[in-house]
Amino acid sequence: MAKLRWGLIGGGRGSQIGPAHRISAGLDGAFEFVAGALDHRADEGRAFGIELGLEEDRAYGSWQDMLTAEQSRKDRVELVTIATPNDTHFQIAKAFLEAGFHVLCEKPMTMTVEEGEEIVALAGKHKRICAVNYGYSGYALVRHMKAMVARGDLGKIRLVVAEFAHGHHADASDADNPRVRWRYDPAQAGISAQFADCGIHALHMASFVTGQEVTRLSADIVSTIESRQLEDDAMVNFRMDGGAVGRLWTSSVAIGRQHGLTLQVFGETGGLRWAQEQPNQLYWMPLNGRVQIIERGEANLSPEADSASRVTIGHAEGMPLAFANIYSDLATTIIAEKSGNPMPTTLYPTAADGLRSMAAVYAVAKSGKSDGIWVDARPPAFR
Repeated sequence: MAKLRWGLIGGGRGSQIGPAHRISAGLDGAFEFVAGALDHRADEGRAFGIELGLEEDRAYGSWQDMLTAEQSRKDRVELVTIATPNDTHFQIAKAFLEAGFHVLCEKPMTMTVEEGEEIVALAGKHKRICAVNYGYSGYALVRHMKAMVARGDLGKIRLVVAEFAHGHHADASDADNPRVRWRYDPAQAGISAQFADCGIHALHMASFVTGQEVTRLSADIVSTIESRQLEDDAMVNFRMDGGAVGRLWTSSVAIGRQHGLTLQVFGETGGLRWAQEQPNQLYWMPLNGRVQIIERGEANLSPEADSASRVTIGHAEGMPLAFANIYSDLATTIIAEKSGNPMPTTLYPTAADGLRSMAAVYAVAKSGKSDGIWVDARPPAFR
């Protein structure tokens, strides 16, 4: 079958996330990069697109130009990735869904719960995919954790402990650094900084692995650097609909921590621990047993882990490979839809996940401003 046609919005020259998407989308040969609106500066976006190999008439100066031109083409793009600033996600995703395109959106999917509910409704109405790039769920051993929980290896899940803590915003003298400042400015970041940026990754992973959704939470949030209007550290306690208790710490001032995404899951008969900085190892402790190290790529792992492993055992697994598993899931689904076959069960994060995350962001902000009161963390549409 011919490659699926893929377009990118944002992710231009100097972007942190753009190269990861371009590598990941092309890794399996399922997608061909054919269109892009890569920069808010029209001339720069067009020039960079052409430099990357786009045809001149498909290197667009704006996402609006891309939408207008692509929807009238017989060979229009089949998946659009949105990698623009947070406050533009809703507008772009809405426009492309309404025009009948499949969408992969960087997180957060929207800036408000109401916008999130609208995106979920639009995706359903137009029968289009709206995926959200919680890319860390693409790691092979994270998917193996999910499989172990689902098949009952840990028994009933009692406790989940998630962290996403780094120290890269700990320097108070960075207050006027534009790459840092916007993250703590409500006008650009919304109602939350660190939790909306990193905490929701950890929260999504807790739900992804356990198969349980967060129902309520209590949060302690703080701006340790006083000039910041939004939090740079948060501790969140939460409860899940399957009975699990959750603890989540996220911080941008934890000096000495680099990326800091970790997940621990404890059940009646065993416990698991995984860290994104050492993604090839999963620590498994059965009740009354000894700690075992599960290596990515070894024999007798779950089908979910096997299909997500990209390099042989002992070689480093990287973030673009995890993202590539999201793209692989999307390609499988789009190809099935084009062929008129039933949609397969895949593991890509959906608009519903993006909506739940935004509801959690608002719940954390509300609880944190009210001395940690317990609040409902579910979006109204899912209560």
